[in-house]
Amino acid sequence: MAKVRARKRQRASTSKDVLQPNKTVNTELLEDDALKDNEELQLESMLFGKAIPKRRRPSLSEDIVHDDDELENTGMEHLPDTDLFFVDQGEPSTSKVTLDASESDQESNEGAEEDEAASDGEDEDWGGITQTLEETEPELQSPTLDVTTPSSHPPNPLTTKSRKKAAWHDPADDALTVSLTSKTKLRKLRDSKDEDEVDGRVYQRKLRQQFEKINPTPEWATKARKRKRRRDDEDEDDEATEDLLDPVLNASGGLVNHRKVKESLASGSLSVERLRDANQAAKTQGEIKALGFHPNPNISVLFTAGGDRRLRLFNVDGHTNPHLQTIHVPDLPLANAAFHPSGSSILLTGSRPYYYNYDIQSGVTTRSLASPTSHLSTSEANSDHNLSTNLFSPRGDLLAVAGRRGYVHLLDWARGGGQTVGSLKANSPVKSLYWSKDGSQLWSLGEDSEVFVWDVGSRRCVKKWKEDGGYGARLITGDVGDRYVGIGSNTGFVSIYEPEAVLASTGSNPKPLKTIGNLTTRISSLTFDRSAQVMAMASNMKKDQLRMLHVQSLTVFANWPTSSTPLGTVSALGFSPSSQYVAVGNTRGNALLYHLRHFSSS
Repeated sequence: MAKVRARKRQRASTSKDVLQPNKTVNTELLEDDALKDNEELQLESMLFGKAIPKRRRPSLSEDIVHDDDELENTGMEHLPDTDLFFVDQGEPSTSKVTLDASESDQESNEGAEEDEAASDGEDEDWGGITQTLEETEPELQSPTLDVTTPSSHPPNPLTTKSRKKAAWHDPADDALTVSLTSKTKLRKLRDSKDEDEVDGRVYQRKLRQQFEKINPTPEWATKARKRKRRRDDEDEDDEATEDLLDPVLNASGGLVNHRKVKESLASGSLSVERLRDANQAAKTQGEIKALGFHPNPNISVLFTAGGDRRLRLFNVDGHTNPHLQTIHVPDLPLANAAFHPSGSSILLTGSRPYYYNYDIQSGVTTRSLASPTSHLSTSEANSDHNLSTNLFSPRGDLLAVAGRRGYVHLLDWARGGGQTVGSLKANSPVKSLYWSKDGSQLWSLGEDSEVFVWDVGSRRCVKKWKEDGGYGARLITGDVGDRYVGIGSNTGFVSIYEPEAVLASTGSNPKPLKTIGNLTTRISSLTFDRSAQVMAMASNMKKDQLRMLHVQSLTVFANWPTSSTPLGTVSALGFSPSSQYVAVGNTRGNALLYHLRHFSSS
C-alpha cells in the first residue's frame, strides 16, 4: 500500500509541473514547436490531435532557414529539400482522396497571396505536393478535393451498381496458377496422373465439379428446372399455334374436347402424392356418405355429405383447401349427394320420401313437397321412402330414381318441378344405375345380378342378361365415353365390359373383358376417371380396401396404395374432372386428397 501511495504522489507532482508555466520543460516544448515547419505541425495534429499554434507559415517564395550546426559535416548542406525528403503514400487504395497537382498549384498560389495580406493563420495547401488523406478525416480535407479512383485498379464491385457481373468474377483468377500436386487434398482434382499446374478458371471448374459430385443436385431443384423449361417450351408453342385457336374460340361447343391430349398412362406404377385433407378446414362428424367434384374443370370445388346431416363445400387448391360453406338439413339423414351436370345445384337424398336441392348461385335450399312417386301408388305404404339410388342423365334433363319392387322412375328435371314422366319395371329391386353417353339408354342392376339396358325414348328393354361372376351384384358404373362398364359384386369381384360388344352380342350372357378379384369383400364404391385410364374400387367392410386399376391393360397398380397408406375404412370415392385429384372419404370423417402427377397441368 505504501508503494501505491508513492506512485500516486509522483503522478500528481508530474501533472503539477506540466501546469506550471515557468518550468524548463514547457519552455523547451515551445521552442521545439517554433522550430517545426507547418508540415510537421499538420502531421502531428492529424496523428496526435494537437492544435496547430497560430503563427504565420512560410510561403513558397521563402526559404526555410536551417541551423548550420545541424547540417555541419553531413555532406548534404547544398542538397534541395526535394532530394532530402519524400512523402510515403503507402499502398494505393480505392478509398483514398487525391488532390490534383494542377489544381493544388493554383490554390496554393492564391493561398500564399492571402497569407501575405492576412495574419489569422488559416490553413492552406502546399503547392506542388500531392496529398493522400483518409476519408475518415473530413476536418482536414480541402473543399477542392475530389474522390478519384486509381486507374491501375479495377472499380470495387460492391460499390459499382452497374457492374453486378464483376461480383462473380475476379480478374485475378485469370493470372492465378495452382499446382494440383503441391497438396494432398488437391490431387483428387486431377483428370490424369501427369496433370499438375492449372489456371484459375480451370481450378474453379474442377472445384465446382468436385462439389457437385459430393453434393448432387437435389430432386426439387431438378424438377423446378424441368418445369421452367417446360413452361418456356409451352410459351413458344402457344405463340406458334396462336392461329390454330381461332376455330376453337369461334365454335359454340365445349372446350374440353379441344384440350391437349397427354400421353397414355403407363401400367405397373402410379405416381401419387398425398396432399392436405380436402376437408381439413371443416371435418365431418361421422362417416362421409358421398363426395364429388364440380363438373367444370375450371371450378375446383368439392362437396362432402356426412352422417352429421351436413353438406360442406371446399375450394380444393392442394394447399389449404379453404372451407366455403356448410348446409345443414336436420330432417334428412344424408345417404347420397350429386352435382347436377351443369354444376348449378346439388341434389341431396336419403332414407326419406323427399329430397333437397341446393342452388349454388342463389344459395337457396328447397325441399320437394312429397315423394315424386306417391301419386303412382294407391296407398301411402306402397310409396317410395328411400330416394338415395338416383342418377342424372348426361344432359341433366332427366333424373332416374330407383323405387320399390324393381321400378325406376324418370323425373323431368329440365322444367324444375321434378315431376315423374315415366317409369321402367325390372324383375328385382334396383341397386344401381348408369346412363349412356348420349342419354338415350339407361342401364339398371338388380339385386339378383340381372342387368337391364333400357331405351329411354320407347321405355323398352333392349338387352338383358345375368352377370355370371356377380353372386349378388351391387354396383354398376361406366366412363363418360361409353368405352367401359364395370360391375361390382358382394364378393369383391369387379367385371369389366365393353358396351358396344355387349349390345352387339347375340348370346344369352356376354363375356366380360376381365374380372378383377383383388378385393375379397363387398364393393361399395366404384368409379372411373374422366380419361377412362384409371378405375378406383373400394369396399367399406374392411380397412384399407382400395385398389386402382389401369384400365387399358386391366391390371392393378402394384405400388399404390400400400399397406402403410392411412386410408381407413373407405366409404366414398371421387375423381376431379381433370383427373388430377382423387378424393377418398372414410368413416372417420376425413376426405383424403391425393395428387395423380401424370394428369398434372403444371
